[in-house]
Amino acid sequence: MAFHVRDETTDRAVRRLAKIKGKTLTETIREAVEHEYERERERIPLIERLKPIQDRFAALSRPGGLPADKAFFDDLSGEP
Repeated sequence: MAFHVRDETTDRAVRRLAKIKGKTLTETIREAVEHEYERERERIPLIERLKPIQDRFAALSRPGGLPADKAFFDDLSGEP
């Protein structure tokens, strides 16, 4: 699995960053790509990112139980 950078400007930029960070070219590229991936992922609206969690939670919930009305809460607090 090899990438060949054929653009001199890109090659110089990666090498400069690797030198400043004291890392290998592979580590530098991986960090840069992961950072950019996170930035792009954060651009997805929160509601869309939460949708899979909401769907899983909805699949686990079941209807039933006691109605959560005034009488229910009065009973919990010990009031008549």
